[in-house]
Amino acid sequence: MTSGGAEPAQAEDQGGADGPGGPGARSHAREPQGPPVWQSSRPGSIYDYIRVASFSLGPDGRIDQWSERAEQMLGIPARYALGKDPVAAFVPSELRETGRRKVSEILDGREWTGLVPYRRNEDGPADGLAEIYVMPSRNEAGERAAVCVVVDVRALRGIETDLAASQAVFGQSPMGFTLFGTDLKLLRVNERFATVFGGPASKYRGCTPHDFLPRSEAERMTVALRRVLDTGEPVTEMQLVGAVPGEDERRRWSISLYRLHGASGRPIGVAALAADVTGRRRAEREAANARRNLALLNEAGARIGNSLDLETTARTLLDVAVPQFCDLASVDLYQGLLSGDEAPPGTSDGSAELRRVAFASAVSDAPLAGAPCCEPPDAPGPVAVGAVHRYPFNSPCAGALRTAQAQIIPGRESDDGPELGAVVHSTLAVPMVARDTVVGLVQFSRTKGSEPFGERDTALAVELAARAAVCIDNARLYRREHERALILQRSLLPPGDPEAAGLDIACRYLPGTTATEVGGDWFDVIELPGHRTALVVGDVMGRGLRAAVAMGELRTAVRTLALLDLEPAEVLSALDEIARGLGGGGDGRAKGRGPRGRSGTAASAASAASAASAASAASAAESRRSARTADLSEVYLATCVYAVYDPVTRRATFANAGHLPPVLVEEGEDALLLDVPPGMPLGVGGEPFEEIEVELPDGALLALYTDGLVESREHPLDEGLQAFRRALSGADRPLEDACDHVLSALDTSHGEDDIALLMARVHGLPKDAVGDWSLAPEARSVARARELARDQLTDWGLAGLVDTTELLVSELVTNALRHGHGEIRLRLLLDRTLVCEVWDADLAQPRRRRARDTDEGGRGLQLVGLLSEGWGSRRTPRGKTVWFELALPDGESTVPDPTEALLSLF
Repeated sequence: MTSGGAEPAQAEDQGGADGPGGPGARSHAREPQGPPVWQSSRPGSIYDYIRVASFSLGPDGRIDQWSERAEQMLGIPARYALGKDPVAAFVPSELRETGRRKVSEILDGREWTGLVPYRRNEDGPADGLAEIYVMPSRNEAGERAAVCVVVDVRALRGIETDLAASQAVFGQSPMGFTLFGTDLKLLRVNERFATVFGGPASKYRGCTPHDFLPRSEAERMTVALRRVLDTGEPVTEMQLVGAVPGEDERRRWSISLYRLHGASGRPIGVAALAADVTGRRRAEREAANARRNLALLNEAGARIGNSLDLETTARTLLDVAVPQFCDLASVDLYQGLLSGDEAPPGTSDGSAELRRVAFASAVSDAPLAGAPCCEPPDAPGPVAVGAVHRYPFNSPCAGALRTAQAQIIPGRESDDGPELGAVVHSTLAVPMVARDTVVGLVQFSRTKGSEPFGERDTALAVELAARAAVCIDNARLYRREHERALILQRSLLPPGDPEAAGLDIACRYLPGTTATEVGGDWFDVIELPGHRTALVVGDVMGRGLRAAVAMGELRTAVRTLALLDLEPAEVLSALDEIARGLGGGGDGRAKGRGPRGRSGTAASAASAASAASAASAASAAESRRSARTADLSEVYLATCVYAVYDPVTRRATFANAGHLPPVLVEEGEDALLLDVPPGMPLGVGGEPFEEIEVELPDGALLALYTDGLVESREHPLDEGLQAFRRALSGADRPLEDACDHVLSALDTSHGEDDIALLMARVHGLPKDAVGDWSLAPEARSVARARELARDQLTDWGLAGLVDTTELLVSELVTNALRHGHGEIRLRLLLDRTLVCEVWDADLAQPRRRRARDTDEGGRGLQLVGLLSEGWGSRRTPRGKTVWFELALPDGESTVPDPTEALLSLF
């Protein structure tokens, strides 16, 4: 028998070399092949858990054999047990009588099974409980003996408890619970697993993952089971996707795997716990989508609307959406709205022309063909950026524009070829609505492989389009106001290069870029009586249409005040009062206005300026009224420098209201900032203005400018002024070239502010172009004046003007004698026109009136008005000057006949 069992035992040991969980060993254990053979028992059997021990009793009832397992389990060495009466040695005294009776029955040949208390120490209390199975036996002499099998009751109770707990956990677990054997086949599944996949739990015994999971997922599961069985490292929360019988929705499970061991530590299989996380996954996906949507909205709020350029705003919208929200997108805006129309025809039914202003794609650099129903019928291909197109009336895109509701458009399904249009499988056409007006359409598209658009995506797309629409509409309104302000501003600037007596004029005006608002810079060249010239440069503080309107009003007021021939300081004082009036309410009264300086002059100038301003700025009247209504307490502030140049004396008088000082460059000298008292800006009020007189030699260069030329964020004002002076120094080049040189030498490309530059080169009137005489206050001076005028005009070669000039000079000198007093001065000035001035010491200004038929006088000034190009009077420090102006003969126009003009008065 011993030799018969050795060979199979050796074979079993070799078969187990594949591993403790090898498929060969497991198949021999579960499904023996061939006839039964003797073999060694594998470790980890039930006896490892139960811990069975044995001993035997001789015919005398004493212990004659004591196994090592009994010694280990009961804790009693063999030397204390052999040869002893088990009842006397191990049974408590109160149970010994019963024990001896049972031993006698056993030795009489009866089997017995029962619980026996025992003690490990002699005379000690019972500290153990054993279940003993006694089997009668005989020795070689035929005497009665017994073999006893002992099991520790505590071990049995533990096994029972573990089995009950295991059964409860396995059977009552709300998660799928499976046990895989070492051959990776199911040994057992719980009811939860069977309920999910259908059928009784016994149906799945012997199955593999391929029997209930898709192939790819089953292979992943098999690899994971093998790895856990081989390495002992558990796998937690492995995600598997599969279908459940009777359901269309694919389910997702989270699987945890760990290896099982026997009592001896031998692997006996793999346990798998599966939890259905489909709902949790869906919630996580929705939460992730919500976080993505919030992040997109946050990014959109931070980025969209930072520019007032329509195309930039549209591109920013697409930069936010692609590829975070969609794979490609485009923005179309109504062409009419881009052109400035409030509501172009066809806007309400979606048939108006649109222009594609932006396109972005994460899958292609070229525009993709969208849904065929939304493509223009005659378009040769996808709409390119900048192209103008229309959507078919019955297309979803036109419907979205017409109803102001987003439309989900399915993609093109085509097998004809790999055209890119077939790649797009879902498109959202979202109208861009701002202030209840549809301004355009944005299309978001997703390609195959991306999740189709849903309700949450539609809501997000509508929000993105609405934010962009408001910003685009703001940019459109800004562009319209910017263009109107620019038109208004340019219409108020001098056309071309103005002309002036004794001066060569060159000017430049550079508006700010479209990214900045129109400023209030202006310049002007005003011809004054006596061939004098007023040079003006100003800058209204602030930007936009309101600044442009204020600039127009101030410029018109300057012209009106200049025609009154006031001194420069008086002009600025009156202009300051007018500027303060611009900040008043609708009644025209300035808030907090201080006392008037020159009430009569200022009032008349303000009245004239207001009338002229209303005519020149009529197109901006509504904007001006709304601006004043918005803030009645606003005060318009402006800086201005005003200079009057006399070409006869070659002297200029300057007055400054908070503006940058003029720059003077004399021949061979460096540029110099004129020390003109700066004064307070216009609109502040309460401070008088000072003026200085500067001699300007022939050849000198005078430059007036605004701060946009010399100041920017890149450098401070002082550095800009230094650079400006360096650019002007040695400016012996032609005046136009000098202007261009200054603009190229300075940083004029920043576009932060408007730039106005007015340059004048001085040459004065030649001495032979001026006739100046003093006349005595007596009657014969009239004839003397006619004689001097005739001789001077003859010397100038203006014989054709002699008669007219003699008549008009006679009238003015006669009036000076009759209505004035003191010495009379006659001056003739020849430049582009002929100017005659008569000076006297009386302050009373002449007043033109209409003489009646019976009046013998009062027709002199009427005659001057009929025969001259213009006439007027102005105050002087010691009286007044009355003047008239005649055009020089050009060979084409005829000189008015004095006789006919005189007769027409009667």
